[in-house]
This record gives sequence, C-alpha cells and structure tokens, in this order.
Amino acid sequence: MKRTTLVIMAAGIGSRFGGGIKQLAPVGPGGEIIMDYSIHDALAAGFDRIVFVIRRSLEKDFKEVIGKRIEKIAPVDYVYQEVDALPVGYTAPAERTKPWGTGHAVLMVKDVVREPFLVINADDYYGREAFRRIHDYMVSGMDADSDVYDMCMGGFILENTLSENGSVSRGVCRVSADGELEDVTETYGIERKGGVLVAEDASGNPVKVEPGQYVSMNMWGLPPGFLQELADRFPAFLDTDARENPKAEFMLPQVIDDLIKSGKARVKVLETRDRWFGVTYQKDRAEVEASIRRLIAEGVYKERLYE
Repeated sequence: MKRTTLVIMAAGIGSRFGGGIKQLAPVGPGGEIIMDYSIHDALAAGFDRIVFVIRRSLEKDFKEVIGKRIEKIAPVDYVYQEVDALPVGYTAPAERTKPWGTGHAVLMVKDVVREPFLVINADDYYGREAFRRIHDYMVSGMDADSDVYDMCMGGFILENTLSENGSVSRGVCRVSADGELEDVTETYGIERKGGVLVAEDASGNPVKVEPGQYVSMNMWGLPPGFLQELADRFPAFLDTDARENPKAEFMLPQVIDDLIKSGKARVKVLETRDRWFGVTYQKDRAEVEASIRRLIAEGVYKERLYE
C-alpha cells in the first residue's frame, strides 16, 4: 500500500503560541486543541506520518504544547516557513514581516516528502469522513506519476462551514457533472443576513452563493511531483505579484486553479457532509467546545483523546 503523509500548515498561528492565541486554546476535556482531532482522524484513516510547517521562533513552544505528544504516536517531521526562505538570488523586502502564503508553506516540505500527501490548516476541524475519503483515493485512485497532476480535495458544503459569529472567506468551487473541480474562487464576507447568504468578491462587489455549493477548506490531496511545480512557479510570483505588492501571498488554491485551467491538473472533489468548525472569532470557542462535547457523547471520540 502507498505511504501517505499529513502536512499541517501551522506557521501562521502567532508568536505567543500557547498563550492568548485563540486558535490554540484548549477545546477538549483533556486539554486537546483542534489540531489534535485532525491528527487523530488522519491516523485513524491510515496516514503514516505528520509533517508540521512552523516558524523557528515557535519551535520550542510548539513541541512542548503538541509536538512531543504526537511524536509518541506517529513519525513526525518539522519544516520551517520563514520570510527569508527564498530561492537563491532573492531577498525579502524590509517591510515584509509575514511568510509568503499557503503555496510557500507547502513548498517548504519539498525536501522531506516523497509520497502523496494531504495538506490541511492547523486551526480547522474537518471531521473524520474527509480524511478517510481522501486517504482512500490517494492509495487506491491517485496516479502519482501521471503527466497531468492527479489531485483531490475535501468538498465541504458551504452551509456546513459558516460561523454564527461573523463572516468567513471560502474558496467557492465549480464542479463538473463527473465530480471534478473546474475552478475555485476565493470569496469573502460570507454570512447569513435576514435568512439569506451574502458574499463579496475580492473587490467588495456582491456575489451570489448557494448554501449547497461546494467550498474548499484548504484540504488538498496532492502527488509529490506537485512540489516541483511550486518550486518552478515561486520565482515568477516573486518577480511579479510580490514586486508590485509587498503583502502579496503565493496561494495554494490559486496555483491549483491555474493548473486546472491550463489542463495540467485534475482535481477529484470528494464530498463530505461533516460540519466544519474553527475559532475564527473569539466567541466561536464556546461553540467549538460544545461541538467536541457532542461528538464525545456520540462516541466519535474518547473523552481523553490519546488514552
């Protein structure tokens, strides 16, 4: 059976790790954070190891809070996303303080990942179904050596990814009749107002979204060859977008969307009906804790996750 790796993007979690960072506040009865549940579900689905993408300034605290615990139950590697992690000949502008986006985060695993891998955010709860479906596709359906990149993604239902406490941004997907992604458009300000969903494009113009549409939650199953694609594209981003806008980000969904439209990639959308939750707003924490308690009561998780 193919080996598979879970890559967790955690470099953007903040400089006061374990302190007041809302995404890392304990939400489980044993002090578990959201990331613990994602790792538990991934290992149960069959993933073989975990690669954390972090910043070096967080390494000590990161390992104390979660890394050392996970190292006891699975092989773990760490890679580092820094502002100055750039190709030879490039330097970061003085005003640049944040890393270069999700595409750059994934590029950081290029020297340690040689097998199909799943990318997720550190602070999102995805549910068990998506991990299982993506793992099964990666080991049984994915042609990792295809000339056209064979990818997959967790297809979440928009109405299952909303926050009760404010608007959210989502990659709204258009999917073909045979279940392949045709394009993904970053959409902002999505929330219910007066019982109706409202949303905006990048320029602030109103756009129409439907409750049952598929959205991307940055949960991508990728072949190892895709990492070279990121390496090839990143310098062009630095020469164009980043030169024009010091805050520009090299975004993973945009790269994938470009590859689909150029015929260089196909992405199978694997539907999940699980409900997303995360701590987008401080008020979300109580709802996340309640959701975890409900899942424990339903028998999805043990009260002490790793016991």
